[in-house]
Amino acid sequence: MATMESLIGLVNRIQRACTVLGDHGGEGMSLWEALPSVAVVGGQSSGKSSVLESVVGRDFLPRGSGIVTRRPLVLQLHKIDGGSDYAEFLHTPKKKYTDFASVRKEIADETDRITGKSKQISNIPIHLSIYSPNGRCHMFFIQVVNLTLVDLPGLTKVAVEGQQESIVEDIENMVRSYVEKT
Repeated sequence: MATMESLIGLVNRIQRACTVLGDHGGEGMSLWEALPSVAVVGGQSSGKSSVLESVVGRDFLPRGSGIVTRRPLVLQLHKIDGGSDYAEFLHTPKKKYTDFASVRKEIADETDRITGKSKQISNIPIHLSIYSPNGRCHMFFIQVVNLTLVDLPGLTKVAVEGQQESIVEDIENMVRSYVEKT
């Protein structure tokens, strides 16, 4: 088991490095696309974020109607020995978030930083790590050691006011870049 934990830890570090270096996948040759993760895919407002929150056992994702997830959220789950749950973002190094309402706000603020307050999307991921001690009663922490999940914008059939006409194709291409790993 120690070897598997080491391997998963290495994959997590490589995924963080890819994010820092701007390798988000979908752009030809990509190290990111070779790394394992689980992408959550579905239509807008179909419950993708609720599924992720259920796995983690915390409410921490922005809510609303229409397109709320406008950037990929790369979510790494880590088991720790002792202590309390906390979260860290790659873009705010060494800052621990213990209030998960603050995590929700930071996701929204970081999304707006890249996309503006419009309804536009970006393929630049937000990288979030959540740490929780052993023995938690949440599905994830009982069954696996570490896991990377990716929350993606929901598939849509039409652009709404304020969105580019290409939004349908842009979202489909983004989703494909995460699920069609070669």
